[in-house]
Amino acid sequence: MMAPHSGLERRVLAALDATPTRIPVVIGGCGTGRTTLLHALGDRLGRDQSQYVDVERAASTPERFQQAVAAASPFTLNGQSVAAPQDAAVSARAAFDRTLSMVARARATGDRPGTFLFDEILELRTFESFPGLRHVLREILHAIAESGNRFVLTSRYVARAHRLLRDGDPRFEVIHLPALTAAEATAMLPPMGDTPVEDREYLGRTIQALADGRAAYVRALGDATSAISGRGGDPISALTALLTGEGALANWCGYRYELRLHKARGYGALKAILEILADEEPLTLTEVAQRLHRTPGSTKDYLSWLEDVDLIVSRQKRYSFADPVTRLWVRLHCRPVPPSVDEVAREVQAYAMARLPQAETAMAMATAGGERKDWGIIEID
Repeated sequence: MMAPHSGLERRVLAALDATPTRIPVVIGGCGTGRTTLLHALGDRLGRDQSQYVDVERAASTPERFQQAVAAASPFTLNGQSVAAPQDAAVSARAAFDRTLSMVARARATGDRPGTFLFDEILELRTFESFPGLRHVLREILHAIAESGNRFVLTSRYVARAHRLLRDGDPRFEVIHLPALTAAEATAMLPPMGDTPVEDREYLGRTIQALADGRAAYVRALGDATSAISGRGGDPISALTALLTGEGALANWCGYRYELRLHKARGYGALKAILEILADEEPLTLTEVAQRLHRTPGSTKDYLSWLEDVDLIVSRQKRYSFADPVTRLWVRLHCRPVPPSVDEVAREVQAYAMARLPQAETAMAMATAGGERKDWGIIEID
């Protein structure tokens, strides 16, 4: 199975090898493959030459973050291992200064520049509530730009990253993670026995369309389709299973839906707007305000907060979901009673009809013998 965005990996490596080095900032929504890309880069560069840091998981207090990153580091600082025990920092400011010093001056094996792979770099905003740390993101970006080390940064928050880097150092190179092509989706599919090439390519096209080209969805759909293919399964029945009850995509979408809402203001009103757009999109500001029973002014604020966490997008002053699978999940699961299997099946069929050419939709809904599918619950081993 091919890793997604292998071509993008080469582009990032070229930026790191340039003179002077550039600083790739890879941005893309949930499930687009940022973390997979960083792990692939770490494997390529070597674990003694690079350090992966999951900022979202490690950012608690500045003191604990500094200790955790240092303890896991393969680098040296002033001839000593960064992981060597240090005196406890006396304040949050002192701990963050140690982090800045490590980022700027740490060295890899052979006194070579180290490469830091910071996943979800914007989560360092967590520290801005501590005394003396009002401009953490500006400080870390300045330290990175001035350092002789190499860096790859990622974020799921596209709008916030653009705003932060608008007047940043020219070495920062923003790279948008594109949607996977049909060929890339096909290359990610797991082995499926003696499946003919044309059938595999058909599956790749179908899965790419249903997944909106998002790597996480492509992988989940590919694995689920492979698991049930011996029983006449197809991507549409796989998607139905994945979005039913405790299905993997139902849980995945729910987690990331809440994650982004909690990063924004106006939690309840934002959920209401998402439910409105799940029923009908795209809508204008006036149409959303009328359905929400709020003023256009307050509704405009709510919409801007949803855009800030990349849950919605605006095109020609009309708002819609950034991720169609999340929209499908909201239609199914943001209600008082969990959906039945039949309800999930109907919604998934309607979703597929809207995204696939008619001929491919009909083919996906048929069994190998040409009969319609039984849309009962599907077990996936």
